[in-house]
Amino acid sequence: MVLPIYAVLSKMDESLLEAAADLGCPRWKSFWLVTLPLALPGLFAGALICFIPIVGEFVIPDLLGDSRTQMIGQTLWTEFFGNRDWPVASALAIVLLCVLLVPIMIVQRLQNDAFGMRR
Repeated sequence: MVLPIYAVLSKMDESLLEAAADLGCPRWKSFWLVTLPLALPGLFAGALICFIPIVGEFVIPDLLGDSRTQMIGQTLWTEFFGNRDWPVASALAIVLLCVLLVPIMIVQRLQNDAFGMRR
């Protein structure tokens, strides 16, 4: 999560913060109105970079001990290989795919709009 945010913030023009301060904007408000909107692409990218691997994890809870916490990866594994209930497992996999594709498509659209690349 840190690397995409750092990449976005390192490219930010500091004169924008100086201009906000010259216009009488408090530091918290300049963060809220200037820095945060400019950092949103990095926040979205970092969230996706963290979210996609986390969704598929099913080994880590078993390795760390107690696997009472249900995760989607464990549920899919159990339905496919433990219960051999392929219709339920397939439906869960499609739901997982949709949950992953929607944020990716939103970020892609935001990036295309930011760079002026419309279809």
